[in-house]
Order: sequence, then structure tokens, then C-alpha cells
Amino acid sequence: MGKFMIEGPIKLDGEVKTSGSKNSALPIMAASILSSGEVTLRNIPDLGDVRTMIDILSSVGFRVDFKNNVLNIKKAGEIDSSVPYELVSKMRASFNVLGPLAVVNGEATVALPGGCSIGVRPVDFHIEGLKKLGFEVKQEHGFVTAKKLKADRDTINIYLKYPSVGTTEHLMTTAALLGGTKTILNNVALEPEIVDLQNFLNSMGARITGAGTSTIMIEGVKELTGTDYFIIPDRIEAGTFIIAMLASGGSGTIKNIIPSHLNALFEKLTEMGAKFEISENSKKVRIFPNDLAKMNGTKIDVEPYPGFPTDLQPQMMVLLSLINSKSVIVENVFKSRFLHVDELKRMGAHIDVKGNTAIIDGGVKYTGAPVQATDIRASAALVIAAICAEGVSIINKIEHIFRGYEKVIEKFRNLGAKIEYLHD
Repeated sequence: MGKFMIEGPIKLDGEVKTSGSKNSALPIMAASILSSGEVTLRNIPDLGDVRTMIDILSSVGFRVDFKNNVLNIKKAGEIDSSVPYELVSKMRASFNVLGPLAVVNGEATVALPGGCSIGVRPVDFHIEGLKKLGFEVKQEHGFVTAKKLKADRDTINIYLKYPSVGTTEHLMTTAALLGGTKTILNNVALEPEIVDLQNFLNSMGARITGAGTSTIMIEGVKELTGTDYFIIPDRIEAGTFIIAMLASGGSGTIKNIIPSHLNALFEKLTEMGAKFEISENSKKVRIFPNDLAKMNGTKIDVEPYPGFPTDLQPQMMVLLSLINSKSVIVENVFKSRFLHVDELKRMGAHIDVKGNTAIIDGGVKYTGAPVQATDIRASAALVIAAICAEGVSIINKIEHIFRGYEKVIEKFRNLGAKIEYLHD
């Protein structure tokens, strides 16, 4: 593990370009298992999680080449049906290779996944859904095995108890290659990354409609071919830099965004009185200098898309601590996602957590302190706080941030941040 040393306060200023979406790249890479040809993916961010998925694909028999944000994936021979614990334990999204491998090979075994410590995220929905798709699924000794059975229904209706992003992606991908079977998924996730996955699968010959709505229909096909596909920008990275500029009192431009993907954030910032300008045509947002003392407090209900994203909750908490007002955040997605609160308190934040609700007394002045990152987005929040803080901050266990933010040191430095990476 390494650490960041950051000296503040600094007003961020300049231009930053958003990378490709991590949350699109990972499920799309997993879905590439279904292709009978070569898959070329463009705008893939060079991240720790992407590298882990590359290792997973390589371990089961794919030739994977990654250079300059372009990823080429092609079968190198027989595809293995099992993925080792050492790889799956690194991140949550790795579990989404189970269904595709089971469709291609008839059977597959994948270890139960790991990832960030942001609350309980069981794979029960995944397993229940795979069973309804006609798979025999067994869980034992820390591994899950899925065996494809002969379909006994022409149409399968599945209602998700919760609009889980990972489950929606997993079932949609798996059902795409169930030739002769029509699958209807209800109460699914609405995230832009779901739409991106649908578009990718369809570019290989899948027949899927409805992504972005609560019902997705999949007409299973018998073969998916190769494709050349460009993934969407990362809305969470864009939101992180927007919040960072505002919190620091700086100004600048975040380029390569799809503004509609950030509507929930923009609505809250407008309510708070923030000064910014969105350019839909040029896909960018301009942040103007803001007086934090004159901004309004707010209440944020963290909800599945199109609600306010849980992956921007820690970063937003930093901004709300700095404005001269009281705010409330209710976390309805990962209800224990408040591990960053104690670290922000070390830097001077006044935050009281009661259950899934955080009450923030604003108007604080952050001061440099030694803190510890607990997950990807908490890491980003601590970086923002350190940039705004008086003095030097040391952020330990910072490796989390490299899983979700491409060239993060370079991008913050280009905006004026004084940030150094120190090896332990």
C-alpha cells in the first residue's frame, strides 16, 4: 500500500477530460466472453479493476491486448470454466463472468467476489436470477457453480426484488445467448451503463430492447459475433472533478461528459446556488468561482439512478461540510456507506451519523491530518478534502483510488493540486 501527501489549500483551476466509464467497461468486458469473434473496445480506462478483469479473461483462455485505451479480446483456444479466488476476490464485478462462462461452456465455477467495504452486497439476486434463466446453481466452499440446463420455457419472466445494477447486467448478458428463449426482466436498474451494455451486446448481434426503462426484453440468439465498440464517458469521475472544483473554490472545465447522466447532481448544485454552465453540444461543463459561504444547504436522498448516485455521496459530503449551512444525506443504496465520515472528522468535519442518515453542520475549515481510505469513492473524497485543507494531509491505503480513477495524480496536478505519491 502507498499513500498520498497533499498540501492545501489550493483552488483547482484548468481543464480536465473525463476517461471512459469504469462501470461500463467491466460488464462489457465480461460480456465479451459470449463473442465467437474478436472484440475491440475503445475508450477503456487504464484502471486497477480493468487490469483485474483482463487477468480474469486471460486466465480462462482469452488473448487480451491493451494499449492506449484500446482493448482487443479474442479466444486463444479452449475456454476454461473456472475462475480462481485470487482474481475474483479483488472486485465485485468479476462475478458477472459466471453466467457468460456457463452459457459458453455449459458449466462454470466462480469464487464469491470481493471489492470495496461499503456494506453488504450479497450475490443472492444473481443466483436467484440465474436459476430462473434455467441454470442449476450451487454454492459451497466459497464458490458458486452454474450449470446450464435444457430450457423448458419459450418465455421467462423475471422480477427483480431490487433494481440491482450488477444483477441486471449479469442476467441481460447471460440471456442474450440463450437461443430460442425470450427473457423479460422487470424492475431492472436504469443506469446509463445498462444502456451502454445493451448497445454493445446488440452490436454483436444480440436482440435486446428496453435498457434505460424498468423492463428489458431479450430475444436470445445462438451466436454473437465480434464487434468494434466505443464506451461512454465516466459520469462518476466527471462528478468527482465537478465537486472538487466547487469545494476548492476554483474554476475550470470538465470535458467529455454526457450532461444528462449527471442530472441529479446538477439539480442539487443548482438548488444549492452553485454557479456553473452546461454545454450539451460540446459535452462539457464550466465551473465558475463560487463563494461557499453563500451557498445553500440541502437534503440529498441517495437512490438508484436517476436518483443521486451513491458513488458521489462521499465527495458531496466534503462540499456540504464546507458551505455555511446544515445539510442532510440519506443513503438508501449502501446503508453503511459512511466509513469515510470518521476520516473527514479527523480533518475537522462536523458530521453526525444516525443509521443511514448523515447530518452535516457546514462552515468548517478543513485542516491537514493523517487519514485512511476505505474504498474507491472515499479515497476521492479524502483527496478533495485534503486539497481544501490548511496544511499537509497524508492519505493512507490510497491504492483504492487507482481502481476507479485513471491518471488521477496527473489530472489533479494539471489543475494545480500539490499531490505526491509515497510508497510504503
